[in-house]
Order: sequence, then structure tokens, then C-alpha cells
Amino acid sequence: MLVIGVAGTELTAQEREWLQHDAVAGVILFKRNFASRAQVGELSAAIRQAARLPQLICVDQEGGRVQRFREGYSALPPLGEFGALYARDRAGALALAEEHAWLMASEVQASGVDLSFAPVVDLARGNRAIGDRAFSDDPQVVAEFTRAYVRGLHSVGMAATLKHFPGHGTVREDTHFDEAVDPRPLEVLRAEDLVPFAAGIEAGADAVMLAHVKYPAVAPEPAGYSPRWINEILRGSASEGGFGFRGVVFSDDIGMAAAHAAGGVKSRVDAHLDAGCDVVLVCHPELVEDALQAVTGRRLNTAALLGLIGRGALGWDGLLADQRYDSTQTRLIQPLGIPT
Repeated sequence: MLVIGVAGTELTAQEREWLQHDAVAGVILFKRNFASRAQVGELSAAIRQAARLPQLICVDQEGGRVQRFREGYSALPPLGEFGALYARDRAGALALAEEHAWLMASEVQASGVDLSFAPVVDLARGNRAIGDRAFSDDPQVVAEFTRAYVRGLHSVGMAATLKHFPGHGTVREDTHFDEAVDPRPLEVLRAEDLVPFAAGIEAGADAVMLAHVKYPAVAPEPAGYSPRWINEILRGSASEGGFGFRGVVFSDDIGMAAAHAAGGVKSRVDAHLDAGCDVVLVCHPELVEDALQAVTGRRLNTAALLGLIGRGALGWDGLLADQRYDSTQTRLIQPLGIPT
């Protein structure tokens, strides 16, 4: 029901208490939680030991500027560089994207972390927050990369999370700081931004993260707490124009400015859960107490995340002994025309 943020590289007494709450289903880690490879493993183990229920430990380890774990980890190129390569070498670009997914997921799981929220399948059409996090501005090209990236994640046993549904790449505003409104009608979104999501769901993606973007021609509220977007379009049957998605639906962080339109913390949590989100991200520790109070008396569904937890990590010793590890690093650091 809630995936929460913690403040530092070790758990505080208060955070250990939070992990005893029935509504806490996981923890998301950030740069502030990282000191070293060994420390991340120790923190992950401490979270699981302190928690009352099984925990989904997650991170945004996309590559490029959104890579929370750095020292001791591969310097992953941003996804946009694969799109640049695609025009010269389609097959090579898709293969490298799949290897990027394998490498990223292998390192994350070796650290005791279950899930990196990836891939970004937004279109690269000028959004300030997305930028080179997106593969391309072409929906069909992004769809091809989405399929490849999902295959790469699944090959090492990591769940794939498509973000940010139904498409954050075309609006200019960064929802961390501003509200964002996309006025296009649903038929245009289906022909453009939704194409990669359809491809990813067909490829077996396990989860979807929603955008804090408002699409007033489709629904009055932002997609993250829109029953129409979640229940009718994302989860609705194909016969009724939906995607038939049956995986886990995550909100984006309710601490972002664009989420404030729903009201205070309780209103934000209620709005997302009432609309059909399985999990609400509460990334800012200062909001966790209010979020826990907000779910008091609610029917809990933390089991929704069990299928995403612990799909098989080699550990660092096993990963470093894997011949594919060094060869994949080399291909990604000096691939076909992609700079380091």
C-alpha cells in the first residue's frame, strides 16, 4: 500500500517503527541512502530484518543522470543514447539496450535491492524532467526498445516497471516542481504516447508507474488518481478499449508539486488508492507519519507486491564471477558510437 523513503544510510529508530506498520510494503532508496556497495547491501538487509512484512526494496537506477548508486557500479549510459544509435544500427542499438537492462538489474539485485523502476517509455519530446531518459521521440522506436528492455530485465529475474503512464514526455513542465497539463485527446495519445505502453504490457511488463500529468480531454484529474485512466483505460478490457493490464500500479511520488493538487497528504494518499493505485510512493521521510495515519482503517493489500520481491540475485561474488558481466560492461562503455 505504501512504499516509503528513509533519511540516511542507516535506519533510525523511528524508521524501524514505520517498518512494523502493516501498510508499509517497501522502501525506495535514493542517493542520500548510498555510501558504498557494501553499505547498500547492509541497509537492504536491515530493512528486511526490521520489517513486519516482506518488503519490496527499490531504486531509480536508470542510467545517465538518474542513477542513485554510482561508486562501485557501472556508469550506465542514458537511454537516449541508444535512440541516437538506432538510426545507424537498429539491431545493435536494441541489443545494447537489452544488455543495459541485464547489467543494471544484475547490479541492483546483487546489492539486495529487488527492483529498479525502469524502463522510462515516455517520448523524448522536450519534457524538462525526461530529456535523455527517454529512448526516442518516435513512438514505434520507443516501443521496440521497450520490448528489448523488458526482455533484459526478465532475463535476470527483475520485474519491469513502465513509466510514466500514459506519457509524460510531451508536456514541457517538470511535475517535481509544477503542475502539467496535456490537452490532447485520447485518440492522439493512443497513436503516440500510449504506443510504447501497449508494447510493454504485451511483452509482459509487471508494473506501471503513473504520471502526475492532467489530460483534461480524457479525465478531469491527473492520471495518478484518475479512475478513468487506471480502471477503464489501463486495466479495462481490450473489448472496451483498455489495455487489460493485470500487474501492479504505482503512483509517482506524492511529494512532487504536481501531486499537491489533490490536497494534503491524507487527501493525496486517499485519492490515489481510491482511484485504483495498488501502491503509493511516499519518498520524503517527513511525509511518512501523515501517510501512515492516512491509511488507518483501510483494507490493506500489501500482497500486491509479493510477486515483485526477490526474483533471484547472484550477489556480488556471483556477479563478478560471471563472464558476461565484464563483457557487457565493455560493450556499454565503448559501444557502437556511444560516448562514455
